[in-house]
Amino acid sequence: MQAFNRIKRSTIVFGLAVAAAMAGSAAHAQGVIRIGEVNSYKAQPAFLEPYKKGMDLAVDEVNAAGGIDGRKLELITRDDNASPGDAVRVAEELISRENVAVLSGAFLSNTGLALTDFAKQKKIVYIAGEPLTDKIIWGSGNKYTFRLRPGTYMQAAMLVPEAVKLKKKRWALVYPNYEYGQSAVAAFKELLKAAQPDVEFVAEQAPPLGKLDAGSVVQALSDAKPDAIFNVLFGADLSKFVREGNTRGLFQSREVVSVLTGEPEYLDPLKDETPNGWIVTGYPWYGVQTPEHKAFFLAYHAKYNDYPRLGSVVGYTMIKSIATGLRKARSTESDKLAAAFSGLVVESPFGKITYRSQDHQSTMGAFVGKTKNEGGKGVMVDYTYFDGAKYLPKDAEVKTLRAAD
Repeated sequence: MQAFNRIKRSTIVFGLAVAAAMAGSAAHAQGVIRIGEVNSYKAQPAFLEPYKKGMDLAVDEVNAAGGIDGRKLELITRDDNASPGDAVRVAEELISRENVAVLSGAFLSNTGLALTDFAKQKKIVYIAGEPLTDKIIWGSGNKYTFRLRPGTYMQAAMLVPEAVKLKKKRWALVYPNYEYGQSAVAAFKELLKAAQPDVEFVAEQAPPLGKLDAGSVVQALSDAKPDAIFNVLFGADLSKFVREGNTRGLFQSREVVSVLTGEPEYLDPLKDETPNGWIVTGYPWYGVQTPEHKAFFLAYHAKYNDYPRLGSVVGYTMIKSIATGLRKARSTESDKLAAAFSGLVVESPFGKITYRSQDHQSTMGAFVGKTKNEGGKGVMVDYTYFDGAKYLPKDAEVKTLRAAD
């Protein structure tokens, strides 16, 4: 009997301990809202280190202001090794082990597409901060996926009018041979051909991402004798391309239109090799004087003693978007959160943006200007902010582009 009582008491104590642990876990879950974030931190540090700082700043601001109805935000990040398969694997872990309420992130377009499909299958809201392929919002678009950055179509639509003004007939194209590069070039060719029917595309160079043989690419472009070049390379590939192009005179008396090159992540490393006069999309943080941007800049500088990059703006605005959506939904249930994001208006460092109900694309825009080598440093000059809402297809066209949810 005594042995039985000891066993009984042990069972009761164990049961109470388990119950207490479960209660503590439940209380913890009720006390925070977890955001899962998946990205290629090791592969793309130039963009993603400032991006992470932007996210952390936004989380701090949201929590300092009382969180979401008293619940704090908690950001949990995972590296996807620049692999779509790994992106899906760690996303599954974030849901099953960390109980995240929403997924976010991705830098590369192929990992973003993998997470887009995952969000549809798992019925969890996914906010794609950076991946630029338009399949995310159109061909593979679904109820649960929303995209922040202006995509390849929008950026091409901003650049094409400037390209037309150059009145150049023979164009060469250089881009990384994966989803983002292919998507950007397809949009540019379509829009430029529509605006300038006599245009000719005389050469295409599509090296694998991160494996640019700059000498052979530059030589092939030179041999084609184009009047102008449309460049989609970024990061280390861009630096190699510019260095070799400068050495071989590729850019002399030849116009260049380039996506992303004006972003400080990619312009800063060029230093005294920065070419003059390229028409680019980018982020001239030093010249944006709107109240929204000044407030963001001061907060970012105060926290990090550094200036923001475009990644900083993207990470910051993505978290602020999630917080705004959660407040509107008053719930972490995926269907309610997805409904809240449709038509959601968010304050950003670039002003108000809206996540369109038509295709879940935000109306965040981009700055378009020219590169200048100023005292051995690359800057943007003659820039203008282009409102993203003006560079999207009309509703009727979106319906043909977007697959059924």
